[in-house]
Amino acid sequence: MLIEGFPPDGVVTVNRVVLRPGYTVDDLEERVALLCENVKTWHSETGFVGGFVCLNSGMISNEGSTVGQAVNSPLAGREALIVTFWKSFAEHEQSHRSPTFQPLFRSVLELCENGNEEIAYSMLWQGKAYGPEQARLARAAKGG
Repeated sequence: MLIEGFPPDGVVTVNRVVLRPGYTVDDLEERVALLCENVKTWHSETGFVGGFVCLNSGMISNEGSTVGQAVNSPLAGREALIVTFWKSFAEHEQSHRSPTFQPLFRSVLELCENGNEEIAYSMLWQGKAYGPEQARLARAAKGG
């Protein structure tokens, strides 16, 4: 299991943020940190399992892409994903109704050029890398 405590029927939510002109990554980090701290404080016992925020680095994998051979992303440094893990969608939705959450959420939305659409996903697979011995055994089982 990669995500400790994440149930097999848990929910993954993804918010995509594209920064409006005039806002910086520091603005985003500050506002999202306050929002995440709120969720951890008030919802760690009511469905929140964990999450992460990542920033578009600008790099595009030409080895993993099939839509041309771009060398960098025009949204580098302006696009971020906020990904959270929940025990259930109902618990996620309840967290957003919290009066302490809403002002912090609106503060993050002020930064968003793209508005906001939070999509909930069902986990199909999660895993972590093998340790050295497991990797050796896996290769041997595959004939390599």
